[in-house]
Amino acid sequence: MRKFHAWLAALLVAAGLGLVAPGAAFAAPYCGIVWGSLAKSNPALTQAQVVNVRTGQQLCFDRLVIDLNGAVAGYSIRYVPQVLQDGSGLPVDLRGNAFLQVTVNAPAYNSSGSATYNPADKNGLTNVSDYKTFRQVAYAGSFEGYTSLGLGLRSRLPFRVFTLAGPGTGSRLVVDVAHMW
Repeated sequence: MRKFHAWLAALLVAAGLGLVAPGAAFAAPYCGIVWGSLAKSNPALTQAQVVNVRTGQQLCFDRLVIDLNGAVAGYSIRYVPQVLQDGSGLPVDLRGNAFLQVTVNAPAYNSSGSATYNPADKNGLTNVSDYKTFRQVAYAGSFEGYTSLGLGLRSRLPFRVFTLAGPGTGSRLVVDVAHMW
């Protein structure tokens, strides 16, 4: 019993002197998200056209989906001080404190020049009024084989980009933006 008390006293003295310290403290990533906020891109081109834009809410992030009628190839998604329209370069007014310019390397028109995606409300592609991160999704145009959207966000948050095949011969470009860091 004396040995136990001696070891306990030695341990308490060592801890008091800082010789024994607890492990480094760190916070676990929010929902396991380890994405960043730097630009993500792929320069490839495609023969597909943009046909729809939709959004959804998940437990840890808000999701933007761009549907194409063929294989997704290239894209460029990055934070910008202001989203600009394709062709004209005019600013797109967006609600929020941070802005993602989402460009897919595919037109929103076919080879005859007819629109394959022509939203009724270019300033509000989907209703995101009750989303945690998204504040507005706006159409920034389609020019010379590229289609751009503006995504207004609550703040600059981590995001990821990936593509999915289907449905059918189509594909999807997906942009997830986390609710928190």
